[in-house]
Amino acid sequence: MIEFIKQEDKQASDILKRELQRQKYGLEMIPSENFVSRAVLEALGSVLTNKYSEGYPRKRYYGGNDFIDEIEELAIERAKKLFNVEHVNVQPYSGSPANFAVYMATCKPGEVIMGLNLTDGGHLTHGWKVSATGLFFKSIPYHTKSDGYVDFEELRKLALEHKPKLIWCGATAYPREIEFEKYAEIADEAGAYLASDIAHIAGLVVAGAHKSPSSYVHIITTTTHKTLRGPRGGMIMVTKKGLEKDPELANKIDKAIFPGIQGGPHDHKTAAIAVTLGEALKPEFKEYGAQIVKNCKALAASLMNNGIKLVTNGTDNHLCLIDLTPFGKGKGIFVQEALDIAAITTNKNTIPAEPSSPYYPSGIRLGTPALTSRGMKEEQMKLIGEWIAQIIHEVKEYELGEDKETRKSNLDRFREEIKDNPLLKEIREKVKGLCEKFPLYKGLEY
Repeated sequence: MIEFIKQEDKQASDILKRELQRQKYGLEMIPSENFVSRAVLEALGSVLTNKYSEGYPRKRYYGGNDFIDEIEELAIERAKKLFNVEHVNVQPYSGSPANFAVYMATCKPGEVIMGLNLTDGGHLTHGWKVSATGLFFKSIPYHTKSDGYVDFEELRKLALEHKPKLIWCGATAYPREIEFEKYAEIADEAGAYLASDIAHIAGLVVAGAHKSPSSYVHIITTTTHKTLRGPRGGMIMVTKKGLEKDPELANKIDKAIFPGIQGGPHDHKTAAIAVTLGEALKPEFKEYGAQIVKNCKALAASLMNNGIKLVTNGTDNHLCLIDLTPFGKGKGIFVQEALDIAAITTNKNTIPAEPSSPYYPSGIRLGTPALTSRGMKEEQMKLIGEWIAQIIHEVKEYELGEDKETRKSNLDRFREEIKDNPLLKEIREKVKGLCEKFPLYKGLEY
């Protein structure tokens, strides 16, 4: 029971209560989302939020940081052990500033960088044209092949031609295992730093459900939520290979974070990261990581068995990417909103060779970390896959239109017609019944 918010601010409390109900009785299937433990929630709401701690452990600009130093050092040591790395910075506010700090540590403005193209499954911070990383550096993106797998022949050709200072491996919507060894061979040949953004798969890596990048890359970045099941934070890690390439790399990373792009760290979040990493060190976390992948494979099989096309025809990790182009282009928004009405939360997403646009894409990205945290297994994934397929077929005839006015008209009509759709209401009740069998945060109320 949360008492003080309810007493002090009923308006805010009511909003929190409604969000808690949404999470309890819906299926959270965005692959970058998860449910933290009650221990992590407590750390985030702890007295550490009261402290300011510019600098690093034992080298602070303010007094009173003895215990802050201890919690940050605890997080660092746990991360080193879990990820098999030489140096860890746990202060990034999230994944995007962590990635930008890597640029500051390794590149000068205007130098060539390479990352997976956004619409092929890459991330904004890997050099996309509207990101600061695409504006301040010369971005040469690489792509996936027609089958959805990374095109390593193209990557090698571009790397040898353009000689990038930094190459990113990692993705935000890539359903297959990342082949770090192939990236390393190309980066070494081109003389580039190789940074692996494992934000999506960090929990799978420490659980042994995905190969580790630590012996192949120079730098590893990650968020601490997603499959790691922690707070919304970030980490940057330097490997042994990274220090062999550049003995000053760890210092450069630390200076890039502070004073380069950030001020004082968020100490309550550092504590939550430490708790998260402590949970990941327990044997049961390996079982959890393995179950995420088992569940995602079962979900993928269920979707395909019910007539739904997936990018790469399956998955190796925690996410699936639905390709809606058999029903037309730009249909992601219709499916996402229909699923929302049925209390199934996903996100519309681009697919490789996207025929529409990032805002009106032709795919749906969905995954199993949060469902696995609730205790669901393959049997439930089969059922959920069937529900999602039914909803896709229910709305597949809706068309987006080519111009702005037609799109608005078509979307307005869709939203009016779909809000009382009997099938969606029926599935929403089934979703609620399923969620009641796998309760979330027992005893927590606002």
